[in-house]
This record gives sequence, C-alpha cells and structure tokens, in this order.
Amino acid sequence: MLSKRIIPCLDVRDGRTTKGIKFQNNVDIGDPVEMARYYYDTGADELVFYDITASSDRRAIMIEVVRRVARVIFIPFSVGGGIRTLEDMREVLLAGAEKVSVNTAAVQNPRIIAQGAEAFGSQCIVLGMDVKRVPPSPRIPSGYEVVIHGGRTPMGMDALWWAREAERLGAGEICLNSIDADGTQDGYELTVTRMISEAVSIPVIASGGAGRPEHLAEVLTRGRADAALIASMVHYGTYTIPEIKEYLAQQGIPVRLTW
Repeated sequence: MLSKRIIPCLDVRDGRTTKGIKFQNNVDIGDPVEMARYYYDTGADELVFYDITASSDRRAIMIEVVRRVARVIFIPFSVGGGIRTLEDMREVLLAGAEKVSVNTAAVQNPRIIAQGAEAFGSQCIVLGMDVKRVPPSPRIPSGYEVVIHGGRTPMGMDALWWAREAERLGAGEICLNSIDADGTQDGYELTVTRMISEAVSIPVIASGGAGRPEHLAEVLTRGRADAALIASMVHYGTYTIPEIKEYLAQQGIPVRLTW
C-alpha cells in the first residue's frame, strides 16, 4: 500500500502566511519561506502554497516568493493562485514548483486542464476544488457546490460532476477543500471526501478541518483520501509533523517516517 502523504498548506497573502476560518477573518501567522523550511526539516511529504487573493484580485502570482520557497525545500511543491494560462504554469514550474494547482481558472476555462496536461504531463496538474454543502437539487445532486474566487463566488456546479470532468480532461490529482470545515479544527468533511475519492481514479487530497491527529486518521481511512492537507494544527504549534505521523503509524496507517 502506498504511504499516505501529510502536506502542510501555506495560504499566502501580501507575501505572508495567513490563516482564517471558513475563508474569513484571516490573520498573519508568519513568513512562508521560514515556515516551508521548518516543515521540510520536520518531515513533511509535500508542501502546498496558495496565493489566496491572486485570482480575486485578478493579478499574477507572487513568483519571487515561490522562488524563495523552492530554494529551501527539497520535496514536491505545489503552487496555486492566479494561474490562468500555460505561460503562468510554465513560469511557476520554472520557479521551482513540481505541480501547479488550478481552481478558479479551471472552472472558467476547463481547457486549461487539458492544455496543461498535454504540455507538462498530468502529474503536474492539480485541480483545486473549494466546495460548500448545499441542499441537493437537480442542478447539484451531490449536495456539494463548487465555489471559486477564494470562496466568494458560488457557481451552481456539482462538485462530483466537476471532479470526474477534471479527471477526464487530464488532471493528475484533486485537492478537495471543504469551505464548511476550513479552519474549524473540528475534522474533515468525510462525506464529500469519500464521495469524490470513490468516484475518480486519481489521488485525492483532503483539505479543511484538521485539528487533531485523529482527524487525519479518519479522512485517510473512512474518507478514502490519499493525502491530508494540514494548516492550523501545525501553524500554531499544537502538533508537529513527527507527532502526527507517529500517531498514524500506531493506527496502522502507512506513512513515511524520517526519524
């Protein structure tokens, strides 16, 4: 069985790492380069970097911050936010990232997934999905709606349909973030995570809601996720990555131990 991946997430705004709850009331929590190096040194399997206002502000990603992070870590590094074109993807990859994450741009122009996969390989293309629970309807039968612009714009698009469509277009991975659970530290949204994990054959990264190691164990087993994104529980020093991995290993969940 493949090892489950533990992936710290750096949400970056104005060059600083920030964290909020349900995409609101974000506060400054540190320098992204220093934090990236710390997580690399303490056993992170990968790192995710999101420029969280690039799409809503309609500006390019802060490429110099990406370069600075890439210089201090030597693990897979995914970058998202403000990536709209093949040239944007190329610039991020040349800056040191191994993967690019497209979210808003992919919803607005699904062809960017296929174009990116053809140009750089599916393994480089991550679909970022921000989803919110809504009453099931003919338009959104799964009960989970896709939202773009950092949680600001609901699209009336069914999350399950979009996950399958992105896989068909060539996405190599899905990072699934529950807006309802984001930053709450009350646990991942297991229902939508399992629904999408069972519907596609590409890896699914669960995001939003991690507060205790038990939450990761739940989403990696009951939620069928291939990886778990973490933020608040490590950003604020409540847990370290070695502590989380040791707990998961004790539960029989395969993880990469580095000590």
